[in-house]
Amino acid sequence: MKGQNVVLTMSVLAVTDLQARRFVGLDGKTCGDGAKALGVVEVDTEADNMAPANALGAILVEAGGAIAAGADVQSNASGQAVAKAAGLSNGIALDAATATGDVIRILRGV
Repeated sequence: MKGQNVVLTMSVLAVTDLQARRFVGLDGKTCGDGAKALGVVEVDTEADNMAPANALGAILVEAGGAIAAGADVQSNASGQAVAKAAGLSNGIALDAATATGDVIRILRGV
């Protein structure tokens, strides 16, 4: 089991239903492919409610595919962490992911 060390959690109004452990954008929607994230949603949140978004620290996130430990990560279109390609970095993988759906720790804010 992996733990997280959250330094900063922010509230964001969920414009759509948001899934836990996925990136959320500044607009309150699931973060887009390669876009900058506000943080990672802590709990499943229905639209029109305030969602807790972990913005700083060692944070648990769902992977969208294989990721090497130490790699920069970005969001995919589903808000999952994937190895950074042409998008904006949303953290550094502290753990390796071998498959979609793996939960890994990322470091944000360094």
